[in-house]
Amino acid sequence: MFATDRRTKILTLGAMCFALFMAMLDNTVVNVALPSISADLGSGISGLQWIVDAYTLVFATLILTGGTLGDILGRKRCFLAGLLVFTAGSLLCALAPSLSALVAGRAVQGLGAALLMPGTLAILTNTFVDPKERAQAIGIWAGVSGLALAMGPVVGGLLVDSLGWQSVFYLNVPIGVIALVVVLLAVKESRHPEGRRLDLPGQVLAIVALGTLTYALIEANTYGWTSALILTLYVVAAVSIAGFIVVERRSSSPMLDLHFFRDPTFTAGAVCAAVISFGMFGMFFFLSLFLQSVQGFTPLEAGIRTLPCTAMIVLFAPLAGRAAGSIGSRLPMTLGLAANALSLFLFTQVQADTAYGSIWPILCLAGFGIAIVMTPMTA
Repeated sequence: MFATDRRTKILTLGAMCFALFMAMLDNTVVNVALPSISADLGSGISGLQWIVDAYTLVFATLILTGGTLGDILGRKRCFLAGLLVFTAGSLLCALAPSLSALVAGRAVQGLGAALLMPGTLAILTNTFVDPKERAQAIGIWAGVSGLALAMGPVVGGLLVDSLGWQSVFYLNVPIGVIALVVVLLAVKESRHPEGRRLDLPGQVLAIVALGTLTYALIEANTYGWTSALILTLYVVAAVSIAGFIVVERRSSSPMLDLHFFRDPTFTAGAVCAAVISFGMFGMFFFLSLFLQSVQGFTPLEAGIRTLPCTAMIVLFAPLAGRAAGSIGSRLPMTLGLAANALSLFLFTQVQADTAYGSIWPILCLAGFGIAIVMTPMTA
């Protein structure tokens, strides 16, 4: 597949995909363990949401800063630091004696993922200089991301049934060690050719905006959607977002360069990423609770019942990458978004007594949509 330095390139691609698989797997592997965690540590729906969102919130707010740190300090160095932090966070989660400790461990995992994730793509871009090889490598990278997200429920179900919910976090330790060794041996250090600075005001505003908005959305059912606290948080989030836009426009080294959004292709890709992620994460979160808490399946049985989605991602992600290289990204991404939207609508028609025979075709449709959006979107 790759013409020169084949061994180094394959090892680098393998290490990046290994680390990516670990970080992305954690987005969904935990979902299938939520009922068991709830029974063991005691938690309502809002507590379960925090277990998931503590990871994604820290990850989302710090990933751009993680990329900047990699450009300044070295991508390999930042990647290794993220790998160590993520693995340490996984151990904290596995050993957590309470819900609050588990949520804290998930936040540490999110920090580690934010440090290592930008490095995976930057290192691949630096390693594969030929445009065709780079497109193939990034296509594989994106396919691994989708596969990890889809495999999470199955892997989580197997581990929870066999070893308990703590095992979904212990799993990351050997994966992290293997990735660490390969990166130390195979990956070359690289930095941004131009000097960059951290955008601390933008980072603070992003944390405040996303943090208050997430807290308001999760706790609104507890306090009331129109309660003074929730409405105040919405106002703080809105003001922080407006402030973020002003700061980023004026900054000489912005955390997020808003000029990118003048490019229709970039804007469309960002919107597609938000839409497909919103639907995918929500689907896996509620599907796991539905299959176990409503329909009475064990964690493993619930995880296995998501396999149709996984199979479609495995099948269509590589094909989507090739198709994007031949005909462009617009058609497969449009088709994928339509398929995903239809699958989410069909899920709204599912009732408590709906037979699995009526659910698995919807999962196939969802997996098809995810696969043919995520790969072209990245490549």
